Amino acid sequence: MKELMLGNKAVARGLYEAGCGVISSYPGTPSTEITEEAAKYPEIYCEWAPNEKVALEVAHGAALGGVRSACCMKHVGLNVAADPLFTISYQGVESGLVICVADDPGMFSSQNEQDSRHYAISAKVPMLEPSDSQEALTFAKEAFRLSEEYHTPILLRMCTRISHSQSIVEKGARQEVPKREYVKDPLRVMMTTNSMKAHHRVEERTAAMTELAETTFLNRMEMGEDTSIGIITSSTSYQYVREVFGDKACVLKLGLSWPMPVQKIQDFAAQVDKVLVVEELEPIIENHCRQIGVEVSGKDVLPMIDELTQGVVARCLGRPEKETVTLEDEIPGRPPVMCAGCPHRGVFYTLSKNKCMVYGDIGCYTLGVMPPLNAMDLNVCMGASCSGLHGFNLAGGAAHEKNSVAVIGDSTFIHSGITGITDIAYNRTNSTVLILDNSITGMTGHQQNPTTGKNLRGEPAGKVDLEALCKAVGFRRVRVVNPNHLKEMDQVLKEELAAEEPSVIITRSPCVMLKEVLKAAPLKVDHDKCNGCGLCMRIGCPALSLRDGKAEIDKTQCIGCQVCMQMCHRDALTV
Repeated sequence: MKELMLGNKAVARGLYEAGCGVISSYPGTPSTEITEEAAKYPEIYCEWAPNEKVALEVAHGAALGGVRSACCMKHVGLNVAADPLFTISYQGVESGLVICVADDPGMFSSQNEQDSRHYAISAKVPMLEPSDSQEALTFAKEAFRLSEEYHTPILLRMCTRISHSQSIVEKGARQEVPKREYVKDPLRVMMTTNSMKAHHRVEERTAAMTELAETTFLNRMEMGEDTSIGIITSSTSYQYVREVFGDKACVLKLGLSWPMPVQKIQDFAAQVDKVLVVEELEPIIENHCRQIGVEVSGKDVLPMIDELTQGVVARCLGRPEKETVTLEDEIPGRPPVMCAGCPHRGVFYTLSKNKCMVYGDIGCYTLGVMPPLNAMDLNVCMGASCSGLHGFNLAGGAAHEKNSVAVIGDSTFIHSGITGITDIAYNRTNSTVLILDNSITGMTGHQQNPTTGKNLRGEPAGKVDLEALCKAVGFRRVRVVNPNHLKEMDQVLKEELAAEEPSVIITRSPCVMLKEVLKAAPLKVDHDKCNGCGLCMRIGCPALSLRDGKAEIDKTQCIGCQVCMQMCHRDALTV
């Protein structure tokens, strides 16, 4: 049966058809939908783990227990999972273990561009790269087969364009894989001679898979009439090459992107006049070609920054561009902004008003950097705000402690903020941490997390008590405040900054985009009282604007949070 399918959905289907029994993941764009779609199959146990390291360890444990397993994450999540990844590579597996990682060229929803192929090479873990939805399904199934044949975890690398594009796939039946019996093996304990022997096995495995790379269907030559140039490519770049060069071009498509073939590339190069490598981000294929004596061009003509498009490929290579349709009218800019009624808005308004140095983190609240709030100084990675603030205050002492805060969301806090606040409590800087509890994992599309009391499928689950947790690691001062109450928010912030000990402020108000959150009636403007002072505009709510010198409320966006009402000195905003 054929179906138009999102790339991530196709991966989920491939995991299902391969007989996968356990999936543990942490949501991260552009990987999130793989696990969400897999959860629709009752045959697969699916969960959101607290972070990617835990997810990989859970998946590995399930594979150790005899069940085909997988975990999914975005590229920066693989950094978090790198610690177990390298050792699991040494240990090997019996039941299949597939690690789905989605890179984000162009940084549409990420703080950096990162090429996960480096991890495949460094951890010596084979990597597969599909270039459309059908391959996403097929490669996911093949990944399990290769994992078990070569006793290795397999990386399945997606990217934003493949994850979030649709193409036709042909669905098959699920393969029911018998559970393997666990067999105790002391060689799995990675220490001294065991680790050295394991490294030898990994090198032997890599050599065997390099031989496989010469013959596998994952790597294929497509020889056209035009032999003046041969193009080596992979992933979404293959699609751009075909759009730009057409069917007459000679193409070597690498679906097994590590380890790469040697003879196959040399044979391909011998059949064409010159070789071009088209790949996104790092020159991984290009460098490999040069190492095996094949002269190529690549990053000398193509960019190493941002995602490729067929237009970019055509322009860089002097090929004719396809016609496009554009509007004559100038389209106004649309910068990212927090939603109307977002509970984070009151937090950042208060921080901005108090001129705080704000060490930010990863989530919706990163938008606190945008004008007119301008309330975030920096962010690094998940959980860095807590430990980073501790270091900032160590450097500046009282001068920093009375004017700086860390801001972190509830899901991010569980992911990797707990260790940071433990450091604060243990080593006693007078640091103030704000946990923005909006009852959901917001930025990636409303996934549950350990603070919500629900699991991935929305069923009742264990729930972390944030107040009790913070007190358990050593905080005596833990305050809970509604961020929509500006006076209370301001008072609590001032008190905790003045305190001579570490403190946590939990700002608790649910995300307004949750279906179960009741919306109040839109506010109204009394134009007779409004003098157009613009005070209400300082919170940057998209439901507010100025028209003809007076405040205007967009009734289609306003949810009646009343934050703007608290700022108006003339009572011009009313319910």
